[in-house]
Amino acid sequence: MIQVQALRAFNDNYIWLLLDTAQRQCAVVDPGDATPVLAWLQAKPGWALTDILITHHHQDHVGGVLAIKAHTGARVHGPATEAIPGRDQALGAGDRLSVLGLAFEVFDVPGHTRGHIAFYHGAANEPWLFSGDTLFAAGCGRLFEGTPAQMHASLSRLAALPSATLVYCAHEYTLSNLRFATAVEPGNAAIAERLEQVRQLREQDGCSLPSNLALELETNPFLRTAETSVKQKADEWRGEACTNTTEVFAALRAWKDKF
Repeated sequence: MIQVQALRAFNDNYIWLLLDTAQRQCAVVDPGDATPVLAWLQAKPGWALTDILITHHHQDHVGGVLAIKAHTGARVHGPATEAIPGRDQALGAGDRLSVLGLAFEVFDVPGHTRGHIAFYHGAANEPWLFSGDTLFAAGCGRLFEGTPAQMHASLSRLAALPSATLVYCAHEYTLSNLRFATAVEPGNAAIAERLEQVRQLREQDGCSLPSNLALELETNPFLRTAETSVKQKADEWRGEACTNTTEVFAALRAWKDKF
Protein backbone atom coordinates (compact mmCIF):
# COMPACT_ATOMS: atom_id res chain seq x y z
CA MET A 1 0.00 0.00 0.00
CA ILE A 2 1.54 3.28 -1.15
CA GLN A 3 0.74 6.44 0.79
CA VAL A 4 1.12 10.04 -0.39
CA GLN A 5 2.30 12.80 1.92
CA ALA A 6 2.83 16.52 1.30
CA LEU A 7 6.12 18.20 2.14
CA ARG A 8 5.88 21.99 2.15
CA ALA A 9 8.46 24.13 0.38
CA PHE A 10 8.90 27.87 -0.17
CA ASN A 11 5.69 29.88 0.33
CA ASP A 12 3.14 27.62 -1.29
CA ASN A 13 4.81 24.66 -3.03
CA TYR A 14 4.05 21.04 -2.26
CA ILE A 15 6.60 18.29 -2.83
CA TRP A 16 4.69 15.02 -3.01
CA LEU A 17 6.27 12.13 -1.15
CA LEU A 18 5.19 8.60 -2.12
CA LEU A 19 5.73 6.08 0.66
CA ASP A 20 6.01 2.30 0.48
CA THR A 21 5.82 1.56 4.20
CA ALA A 22 6.32 -2.19 3.76
CA GLN A 23 9.61 -1.83 1.87
CA ARG A 24 10.63 1.46 3.53
CA GLN A 25 11.16 3.04 0.15
CA CYS A 26 9.91 6.39 -1.15
CA ALA A 27 9.84 8.69 -4.16
CA VAL A 28 9.27 12.43 -4.58
CA VAL A 29 7.51 14.58 -7.15
CA ASP A 30 8.85 18.04 -8.09
CA PRO A 31 11.36 18.70 -5.28
CA GLY A 32 12.12 22.36 -5.80
CA ASP A 33 13.95 22.41 -2.48
CA ALA A 34 16.11 19.56 -1.17
CA THR A 35 15.89 20.65 2.47
CA PRO A 36 12.47 19.23 3.45
CA VAL A 37 13.15 15.98 1.60
CA LEU A 38 16.56 15.41 3.18
CA ALA A 39 15.18 16.41 6.59
CA TRP A 40 12.43 13.82 6.21
CA LEU A 41 14.96 11.14 5.26
CA GLN A 42 17.20 12.07 8.18
CA ALA A 43 14.25 11.67 10.53
CA LYS A 44 13.42 8.25 9.02
CA PRO A 45 16.58 6.12 9.22
CA GLY A 46 16.48 3.01 7.09
CA TRP A 47 14.32 4.54 4.37
CA ALA A 48 15.59 4.69 0.77
CA LEU A 49 14.51 7.29 -1.80
CA THR A 50 14.51 5.54 -5.17
CA ASP A 51 12.90 7.91 -7.69
CA ILE A 52 12.41 11.61 -8.44
CA LEU A 53 9.54 12.55 -10.79
CA ILE A 54 9.64 15.95 -12.51
CA THR A 55 6.77 17.59 -14.39
CA HIS A 56 8.59 20.63 -15.82
CA HIS A 57 11.77 22.65 -15.65
CA HIS A 58 10.87 25.62 -13.42
CA GLN A 59 13.31 26.11 -10.57
CA ASP A 60 10.70 25.72 -7.83
CA HIS A 61 10.18 22.18 -9.14
CA VAL A 62 13.76 21.08 -9.90
CA GLY A 63 15.94 23.13 -7.55
CA GLY A 64 16.49 20.28 -5.11
CA VAL A 65 17.05 17.49 -7.63
CA LEU A 66 20.83 17.38 -7.77
CA ALA A 67 21.32 17.55 -4.00
CA ILE A 68 18.75 14.80 -3.42
CA LYS A 69 20.22 12.64 -6.17
CA ALA A 70 23.73 13.09 -4.77
CA HIS A 71 22.52 12.08 -1.31
CA THR A 72 20.34 9.14 -2.32
CA GLY A 73 21.33 7.96 -5.80
CA ALA A 74 17.67 8.26 -6.83
CA ARG A 75 16.77 7.92 -10.50
CA VAL A 76 15.41 11.12 -12.08
CA HIS A 77 12.49 10.96 -14.53
CA GLY A 78 11.44 14.11 -16.41
CA PRO A 79 10.15 15.60 -19.66
CA ALA A 80 12.25 14.82 -22.71
CA THR A 81 11.99 18.27 -24.27
CA GLU A 82 13.04 20.33 -21.24
CA ALA A 83 16.38 20.80 -19.46
CA ILE A 84 15.98 18.74 -16.28
CA PRO A 85 19.03 18.55 -14.00
CA GLY A 86 20.33 15.05 -13.39
CA ARG A 87 17.68 13.44 -15.60
CA ASP A 88 18.16 9.71 -16.14
CA GLN A 89 14.97 8.92 -18.04
CA ALA A 90 13.46 11.28 -20.63
CA LEU A 91 9.70 10.96 -20.88
CA GLY A 92 6.93 11.95 -23.29
CA ALA A 93 3.33 11.16 -24.13
CA GLY A 94 2.42 7.50 -23.77
CA ASP A 95 5.55 6.48 -21.92
CA ARG A 96 5.09 4.27 -18.89
CA LEU A 97 7.22 3.79 -15.82
CA SER A 98 7.11 1.84 -12.59
CA VAL A 99 7.76 3.65 -9.31
CA LEU A 100 7.57 1.75 -6.02
CA GLY A 101 5.75 -0.99 -7.91
CA LEU A 102 3.09 1.41 -9.20
CA ALA A 103 2.50 1.82 -12.94
CA PHE A 104 2.41 5.42 -14.17
CA GLU A 105 1.42 6.73 -17.59
CA VAL A 106 2.91 9.96 -18.90
CA PHE A 107 0.77 12.66 -20.53
CA ASP A 108 2.11 15.60 -22.53
CA VAL A 109 0.30 18.67 -21.13
CA PRO A 110 1.92 21.76 -22.67
CA GLY A 111 0.72 25.24 -21.78
CA HIS A 112 2.43 26.34 -18.57
CA THR A 113 5.69 25.28 -20.25
CA ARG A 114 6.15 23.79 -23.68
CA GLY A 115 7.30 20.38 -22.46
CA HIS A 116 5.23 19.97 -19.28
CA ILE A 117 4.18 16.41 -18.49
CA ALA A 118 1.85 14.82 -15.94
CA PHE A 119 2.03 11.44 -14.23
CA TYR A 120 -1.12 9.29 -13.99
CA HIS A 121 -1.56 6.13 -11.94
CA GLY A 122 -4.79 4.53 -13.13
CA ALA A 123 -5.78 2.45 -10.11
CA ALA A 124 -9.31 1.06 -10.39
CA ASN A 125 -10.74 2.62 -7.22
CA GLU A 126 -8.56 5.68 -6.68
CA PRO A 127 -6.52 6.91 -9.66
CA TRP A 128 -3.82 9.49 -8.98
CA LEU A 129 -2.77 12.44 -11.11
CA PHE A 130 0.38 14.43 -10.41
CA SER A 131 -0.42 17.48 -12.50
CA GLY A 132 2.41 19.87 -11.62
CA ASP A 133 1.41 23.39 -12.64
CA THR A 134 -1.10 22.41 -15.34
CA LEU A 135 -4.28 21.59 -13.41
CA PHE A 136 -4.63 23.24 -10.01
CA ALA A 137 -7.42 22.85 -7.47
CA ALA A 138 -10.08 25.21 -8.89
CA GLY A 139 -7.61 26.66 -11.37
CA CYS A 140 -4.80 26.14 -13.87
CA GLY A 141 -1.28 27.35 -14.46
CA ARG A 142 -0.23 30.56 -16.13
CA LEU A 143 0.83 30.41 -19.77
CA PHE A 144 4.55 31.14 -19.55
CA GLU A 145 5.58 29.31 -22.73
CA GLY A 146 2.53 27.68 -24.30
CA THR A 147 -0.61 28.96 -25.98
CA PRO A 148 -4.21 29.09 -24.77
CA ALA A 149 -5.08 26.38 -27.29
CA GLN A 150 -2.36 24.10 -25.93
CA MET A 151 -3.40 24.59 -22.31
CA HIS A 152 -7.08 24.17 -23.11
CA ALA A 153 -6.31 20.90 -24.92
CA SER A 154 -4.15 19.74 -22.01
CA LEU A 155 -6.87 20.48 -19.47
CA SER A 156 -9.47 18.78 -21.66
CA ARG A 157 -7.26 15.69 -21.73
CA LEU A 158 -7.05 15.64 -17.94
CA ALA A 159 -10.76 16.40 -17.51
CA ALA A 160 -11.56 13.19 -19.42
CA LEU A 161 -9.92 11.03 -16.74
CA PRO A 162 -12.14 9.12 -14.29
CA SER A 163 -14.04 11.43 -11.94
CA ALA A 164 -12.57 9.64 -8.89
CA THR A 165 -9.05 10.70 -9.87
CA LEU A 166 -7.19 12.41 -7.02
CA VAL A 167 -5.44 15.57 -8.22
CA TYR A 168 -2.05 16.23 -6.62
CA CYS A 169 -0.98 19.62 -7.95
CA ALA A 170 2.12 21.50 -6.85
CA HIS A 171 0.84 24.68 -5.19
CA GLU A 172 -1.53 25.81 -2.45
CA TYR A 173 -3.51 28.19 -4.67
CA THR A 174 -6.97 26.81 -3.93
CA LEU A 175 -8.39 29.71 -1.94
CA SER A 176 -7.40 32.40 -4.43
CA ASN A 177 -8.57 30.19 -7.31
CA LEU A 178 -11.99 29.76 -5.70
CA ARG A 179 -12.34 33.51 -5.24
CA PHE A 180 -11.85 33.87 -8.98
CA ALA A 181 -14.25 30.99 -9.65
CA THR A 182 -16.85 32.84 -7.59
CA ALA A 183 -16.44 35.90 -9.80
CA VAL A 184 -16.95 33.74 -12.89
CA GLU A 185 -19.93 31.80 -11.50
CA PRO A 186 -21.46 33.74 -8.61
CA GLY A 187 -24.54 31.49 -8.70
CA ASN A 188 -22.64 28.20 -8.46
CA ALA A 189 -23.54 26.71 -5.06
CA ALA A 190 -20.78 24.09 -5.26
CA ILE A 191 -18.17 26.83 -5.60
CA ALA A 192 -19.62 28.77 -2.66
CA GLU A 193 -19.60 25.66 -0.48
CA ARG A 194 -16.04 24.74 -1.45
CA LEU A 195 -14.83 28.29 -0.87
CA GLU A 196 -16.14 28.27 2.68
CA GLN A 197 -14.65 24.84 3.40
CA VAL A 198 -11.23 25.84 2.08
CA ARG A 199 -11.35 29.20 3.86
CA GLN A 200 -11.86 27.45 7.19
CA LEU A 201 -9.18 24.88 6.38
CA ARG A 202 -6.60 27.50 5.47
CA GLU A 203 -7.34 29.49 8.62
CA GLN A 204 -5.98 26.43 10.45
CA ASP A 205 -3.03 26.23 8.02
CA GLY A 206 -4.45 23.01 6.58
CA CYS A 207 -3.60 21.55 3.17
CA SER A 208 -6.44 21.78 0.63
CA LEU A 209 -5.05 18.95 -1.50
CA PRO A 210 -5.51 16.52 -3.04
CA SER A 211 -8.58 17.55 -4.93
CA ASN A 212 -10.54 15.14 -7.08
CA LEU A 213 -11.68 15.44 -10.66
CA ALA A 214 -15.41 15.27 -9.86
CA LEU A 215 -15.04 18.34 -7.66
CA GLU A 216 -12.96 20.12 -10.29
CA LEU A 217 -15.61 19.54 -12.94
CA GLU A 218 -18.13 21.24 -10.65
CA THR A 219 -16.03 24.16 -9.42
CA ASN A 220 -13.06 24.84 -11.72
CA PRO A 221 -13.98 27.46 -14.34
CA PHE A 222 -11.14 26.37 -16.61
CA LEU A 223 -12.79 22.95 -16.95
CA ARG A 224 -16.24 24.51 -17.42
CA THR A 225 -15.69 26.53 -20.60
CA ALA A 226 -18.66 24.84 -22.30
CA GLU A 227 -21.07 26.07 -19.60
CA THR A 228 -23.33 28.90 -20.77
CA SER A 229 -22.87 30.88 -17.56
CA VAL A 230 -19.08 30.67 -17.87
CA LYS A 231 -19.14 31.73 -21.52
CA GLN A 232 -21.37 34.68 -20.70
CA LYS A 233 -18.93 35.95 -18.08
CA ALA A 234 -16.00 35.43 -20.45
CA ASP A 235 -17.84 37.36 -23.17
CA GLU A 236 -18.57 40.14 -20.70
CA TRP A 237 -14.96 40.44 -19.59
CA ARG A 238 -13.64 40.21 -23.15
CA GLY A 239 -16.09 42.75 -24.52
CA GLU A 240 -17.12 40.52 -27.42
CA ALA A 241 -18.53 37.05 -27.89
CA CYS A 242 -16.23 34.05 -27.71
CA THR A 243 -16.86 31.74 -30.65
CA ASN A 244 -15.54 28.50 -29.12
CA THR A 245 -14.39 27.00 -25.85
CA THR A 246 -10.73 27.78 -26.55
CA GLU A 247 -11.58 31.46 -26.77
CA VAL A 248 -13.56 31.16 -23.54
CA PHE A 249 -10.53 29.59 -21.89
CA ALA A 250 -8.21 32.30 -23.24
CA ALA A 251 -10.51 35.02 -21.88
CA LEU A 252 -10.69 33.36 -18.47
CA ARG A 253 -6.92 32.93 -18.28
CA ALA A 254 -6.31 36.56 -19.23
CA TRP A 255 -8.89 37.68 -16.68
CA LYS A 256 -7.35 35.54 -13.94
CA ASP A 257 -3.89 36.97 -14.71
CA LYS A 258 -5.24 40.40 -13.69
CA PHE A 259 -7.68 39.29 -10.99
